[in-house]
Amino acid sequence: MNFRLHTLLATTALAAAAGHAGAAPRVAADILPVQSIAARVMAGVGAPDLIVPPGASPHGYAMRPSEARMLGDADIVFWSGNGLAPWLEGPIESLAGDAIVLDLTQAPGVRLLAFREGATFEPHVHDDAHDHTEGAHDEHDHDEHDHDEHGDEDHAHEDHAHEAEADHHHEGNDPHIWLDPENAVAMAEAMADVLATSDPDNAETYRDNAASFQEDIANLETEISEELAPVSEKHFVVFHDGYHYFEARFGVEASGAISLSDASTPSAARVAEIRDRIRSGDITCVFAEPQFDPALIRTVIEGTEARAGTLDPLGSHLTPGPDLYPELLRNLADNMSSCLAGE
Repeated sequence: MNFRLHTLLATTALAAAAGHAGAAPRVAADILPVQSIAARVMAGVGAPDLIVPPGASPHGYAMRPSEARMLGDADIVFWSGNGLAPWLEGPIESLAGDAIVLDLTQAPGVRLLAFREGATFEPHVHDDAHDHTEGAHDEHDHDEHDHDEHGDEDHAHEDHAHEAEADHHHEGNDPHIWLDPENAVAMAEAMADVLATSDPDNAETYRDNAASFQEDIANLETEISEELAPVSEKHFVVFHDGYHYFEARFGVEASGAISLSDASTPSAARVAEIRDRIRSGDITCVFAEPQFDPALIRTVIEGTEARAGTLDPLGSHLTPGPDLYPELLRNLADNMSSCLAGE
């Protein structure tokens, strides 16, 4: 790849080259949560642009001309990585080849969790987590974390047999890293470092904003932990396996996922396995997502005592900006708690 992947080991000269004297760097962020964190870090200096609009899938999106121009004008691109938005790699290379690209999955301190296998999950200790404390990826090579199937458009059109087989071969790391608030803090610190190097006149502001964000998130993490503690033993099923980070951080754990990912259609065998799990009688809630038809949720809970709830991992109906990320976490906690508690 020809674009410059910044891993915080890049030279000061590399980052400074993107700066504009007297002006804040032009920043593009791929998804709402990333844009929100970046907006918090840039508060008082500038505002990041958003590439994937609210309600659109980050797994496969065709940019409008205005969005392509915005990406082309960017000095810095904050990207959730190839696992979440593989389609963006080409446009970054062709349109933003001179920009600094921060792959947030490679940011120092970001903890990665492996995808879980199968439709139903067994409780386990999260010893498969690892972080990027060294940030040492000088080349854009994600072979060891390859999850092309997560965003492969063809995957949604495979026959049921192939989908069932894929359920047992969904390897690599879960890309929904922002759902662990401590990952979000690491992301903010990495953003501040890139921005401070590119724009030294405002370095103190970026780093102060990141420190303030860390303090606020620590307080929020405590609040959410207290809210979810009473329902931590409840069993639930999610629409797709995108909440692993949130679960691991707050001591709750899904019993299964209807879909392999939000970019694929579940096989008949997978749906049947989930229905059997729900009919076992210990599933309290099954959570839909606002971007998808809830009919499948109604189907799998029909004839059971399980309740339907909604979780939104992207904050698609929230107002973009610095307040979106904490509101997203609060909404996840509130919706999960209320459904599991039967409120």
